[in-house]
Formats: sequence, structure tokens, C-alpha cells
Amino acid sequence: MTRVPDIVPVTDLRKDAAAVLERARKTREPIVITQRGRAAAVLISVAEYERSCEAREILELLARGEREIAAGRGHSLKAVLSDVDELLELP
Repeated sequence: MTRVPDIVPVTDLRKDAAAVLERARKTREPIVITQRGRAAAVLISVAEYERSCEAREILELLARGEREIAAGRGHSLKAVLSDVDELLELP
């Protein structure tokens, strides 16, 4: 189920930015900043931003792999696992 976002008017952000930043860090949830009653920006902690970037990068790599497989340039799972097994073999 989708959670209702935390909403903070820009005037409240101006009054107590430190508290809003602390809330973003503690809750690990995005905070929607509104201006004149409309969503203007989304504030997230640095940790959540980094996690989001990593997740996006993984999804982009998966999508690229899917495109390569569809174009006949990919490698089968069996071949990849065989290569991994060879690399992991003890001397």
C-alpha cells in the first residue's frame, strides 16, 4: 500500500530547516516541499539518495542485459555460471 508522503510547506522549511533535515534522516522517507500549495520539490537524505542511485544503476544494467540478450549478444546463464565456477576453483 502506498504511504501518504510527508508534506512540508516551504515557509516551514525556512523557519526550521534543521528539524526538517533531521526528520528526513530519521524517517528515511521523502518529504514533499510545497510552495503556494503545490508540490515544488522532494527532500531525501543523502543515504536514501545514494541508495536510490545504486538501485537505478542496477536496473539500468539489467535493462541493458535484457537488450543484449534480445539482440543475441548476451551470454547464457549456464555459460556465465561455468565461467564463474572456473574462476572460483582452488588451485
